[in-house]
Amino acid sequence: MTTVVFVRRFLADYARNRVNLLLLAVVPVVFVVVVAGAMADAAKLLGGPGGAAVHTAAAGWAAGFLAGIAMYFQTSATRDTDRRVVIAGLPAARLVAARLATGVILALFASAVALVALAARTGIGTPIRAITGTVMFAIIYLAIGAIVGTTVANPVNGTVIVLFVWILDVFFGPAMGARDWLATRGLPTHFVTLWMVELPSGHPGRLGDLGWALTWTAAAVAAAWVLAATRSRTAGTRLHRTRAGSAARQLGAALHAAWRDARRNPTLWALFVVVPVVFIITADAVTPDEPITLTLTEHGRHIAQTFAMPQVHGATMAPIAIGALAALVGLFTMLDSRDGDRRAALAGLRPAALLCARLGVLSGAALAATAVSLTATALVFDATRWPTYAAANVLIAFTYALIGALLAPMFGRVGGVFIAFLLPFLDIGIVQSPMLHPEPTSWSRLLPGYGGSRILLDGALTSGFDETRPLLLGSAWLVGLALIVAPAYRRTIRPVHQRRRRTAMTGVAAPGAAPGRRHHRLPARRHDAASNSRPGPR
Repeated sequence: MTTVVFVRRFLADYARNRVNLLLLAVVPVVFVVVVAGAMADAAKLLGGPGGAAVHTAAAGWAAGFLAGIAMYFQTSATRDTDRRVVIAGLPAARLVAARLATGVILALFASAVALVALAARTGIGTPIRAITGTVMFAIIYLAIGAIVGTTVANPVNGTVIVLFVWILDVFFGPAMGARDWLATRGLPTHFVTLWMVELPSGHPGRLGDLGWALTWTAAAVAAAWVLAATRSRTAGTRLHRTRAGSAARQLGAALHAAWRDARRNPTLWALFVVVPVVFIITADAVTPDEPITLTLTEHGRHIAQTFAMPQVHGATMAPIAIGALAALVGLFTMLDSRDGDRRAALAGLRPAALLCARLGVLSGAALAATAVSLTATALVFDATRWPTYAAANVLIAFTYALIGALLAPMFGRVGGVFIAFLLPFLDIGIVQSPMLHPEPTSWSRLLPGYGGSRILLDGALTSGFDETRPLLLGSAWLVGLALIVAPAYRRTIRPVHQRRRRTAMTGVAAPGAAPGRRHHRLPARRHDAASNSRPGPR
């Protein structure tokens, strides 16, 4: 009975942010209805089955993505609270059961939405395989989110790890046409995908693909249970505090404090190296050596040119990794520093100095991700003009770092992570992809990655610069985002008593105030000699 009560409380806490519920319903639809068609085309180019197999697998990808991120925050953000509850007397196993049950309910909801979208998009040819496979996807990533949540407290590191595993699993799985290496068989949903989309694997063994898929699912849940229960009993917690510091001196102190805070997270910098290197080099390894025709601008003329597919794929992998990493860092830099910056502003530090410090950290992180990605790209691809190619990647990095910073006050942690990953994936990985769209579409020109993507291809594959208009569009996006981020940041770090004072003077309810309440100025108290008189010493 206690477990049921806790599950209800956990679900109510998750549903308190309506954005979480909205994205839990919208993200599967986006993956299955909008993205699956483009990914099926990409799988066909890469030698995969394409068509219905990718559409069916997309339902599992969407459910796994949502379950992994939701369970990570269910486990990581509540670690201290859960320990106090265990110290108060609740058995750790019961608390872990409540957390996992909450994750299962959220995963089943995401799976149901994904399957409904699949039925509306293409129909479900084999319902048992599609339904069972989608649920197994969700449960495996539920366990992955719980494992990462119990071992990685920093939200930037945790979400990057979960997304990194998910990206490797999707893009180098059998549905996307990756080679059947021994290493790819160790991906979490390799066997689930093979059984779900009815791909003949030829793997030796008595269990078969379904047996291995069930084994993976059971082993993942068991590992998550044991690790979460063990960590719930462990005493002691690391506290991650944000220090802040006073015109030029204030800016210097704020920058010093911000960089000191960033250096305390060495795992993030390690991930900045591992994620782009593995992603870019592995993508190049699985790309078939076939020709592809693109429309490029050379000396003011639009011409069709044929290139080897690995050459184009190698050039376009770096901005996807850079955009996703920059957006996530922008999101969590603003979220995690909010309380510390608010206290620093209350103590007298200028908001402009604080904002410059945070943007300095964002710029450094974006440049670090760009440098590592370009180094990895240089191992598999030789750009025609490296300075132009590198500048395009920097433009994409800065753009998505500001987008991530803007998402922080709008969507919070869980919803912000979904959007921070989804936007660069859809924009740069799907809509701007030259492999899927040899010519830019009308829709692609409206997205923030258009300018950087066109300049990138120009520097990678042509000998002269012909992308002035995309450069202006990309610069306009960058300036516009900066002009929006600045007042949003000032609003976020404004001390609460200043908001209340402004509300009292204007009579307008503050954001977050209970609906229907009016805020009035209280009448000033009379301070006269009679009311303040006290008997003095005699």
